[in-house]
Amino acid sequence: MDRPPLSPLDERRARLALQAVLPADLAAACGIDLTDARRIVSLAHRLGELPARAPATLRRAALEAARSAGEIRTLALVERRASAEDPFVKYAFRLDDGAIVESVRIPLERPGRYSACVSSQVGCALACAFCATGRMGLTRNLEAWEIVEQVRLIRRDLAASPGGAGGAARVHGVLFQGMGEPLANADRVIQAIRVLSEPSAQAIDMRNITVCTAGLPSGIRRLAAEVPAVRLGLSLGSVRPGRRRQLMPIDGAHPLEEVLAAVGEHARATGHAPMWAYTLLAGQNDTDEDAACLAALARRFAEQHGISPRLSLIPYNAIGAAGAPLPPAAGAPVPPAADAEGGIAAVDPFARSARLEAFRAVLSAAGVGSIVRYSGGGDVGAACGQLARAQDPAQRPGGRRASPRPETAPEAASAPPGAPPRPASRPREA
Repeated sequence: MDRPPLSPLDERRARLALQAVLPADLAAACGIDLTDARRIVSLAHRLGELPARAPATLRRAALEAARSAGEIRTLALVERRASAEDPFVKYAFRLDDGAIVESVRIPLERPGRYSACVSSQVGCALACAFCATGRMGLTRNLEAWEIVEQVRLIRRDLAASPGGAGGAARVHGVLFQGMGEPLANADRVIQAIRVLSEPSAQAIDMRNITVCTAGLPSGIRRLAAEVPAVRLGLSLGSVRPGRRRQLMPIDGAHPLEEVLAAVGEHARATGHAPMWAYTLLAGQNDTDEDAACLAALARRFAEQHGISPRLSLIPYNAIGAAGAPLPPAAGAPVPPAADAEGGIAAVDPFARSARLEAFRAVLSAAGVGSIVRYSGGGDVGAACGQLARAQDPAQRPGGRRASPRPETAPEAASAPPGAPPRPASRPREA
């Protein structure tokens, strides 16, 4: 029986995306020499296209074989917004199907070095109450090339920016803390990591790549087994089980104790201290009791696994209109309301805590150190928890959200932000 012809989009997807393939895989797919494959990958990442004629260092037959097997795809830059408050820059990219994702260029402590905060999904299924992306629901996973291309385009923009020419400024690290839960898209995220760290591609040291998760144990274990140099960030929300479940519904499927067992395995296998991200919400998770529980958990983790977690406290960044009533501390957060077009209404049920220093003092008195993460770009919606983009209603399929108690363990849902810790005064190098 003859198969129906592929649609143009499916036919394109069947071809290799040359900026998301490793040289060894390209060589095997095209039957070309590994050296030629490395040069083709390098051209894909440096130029964003294949040259019409093969350069002197590359066999013409190899170039034509790669051209026949694949293509270099790209994303459309919809918007670029530079913060007026600090050197953060937010980008909005349109995908082939019309969906839009956001990425952020983050300045590091050493001048001329930046991290690229990238998205791994269109939207987010976990519905973490304090994250704007969680209000969107999940549309789909990103392909590996769509993840890699965010970094390549940020790198290109950086080179074109004032002071970026001549290689003085560069993308030094990558943070998987944008839209989506990276470990719910683990196959493509791991492939993207391998390409980003490939010397002939983006050449980013894996030790400068951080994957941040709401807590998917099998994905955490895959990171340790497949890309052990990569660092791990975990969003906590709260360490009190009932409260965490209200703030982060994924806790109903994967309780914090189960998640921390996987985090401990990752720490022992890789030697990397995990980063625990804790977003302070006024009246929700910022009491002395909350701090004492967090300190006790950090000490217990260190005793069990021999590595102390790095506590990163994050001041809450508004994700909707100010003035909305706060949910009661004992009750579930108010769910976001839909607007007239089916999008998310500008409702912000949380407020930034005024107890940051008091919270840190309780931690310190218990012998547990912490830092306050610098989260910039708030004036352009680029700060932690703020990434969200209304999709074109004509293009947007119905988003999916995770149930607080799924019937099956959902190792496929979405993500809160998390990143290498930064001091309050200025960004720190990843």
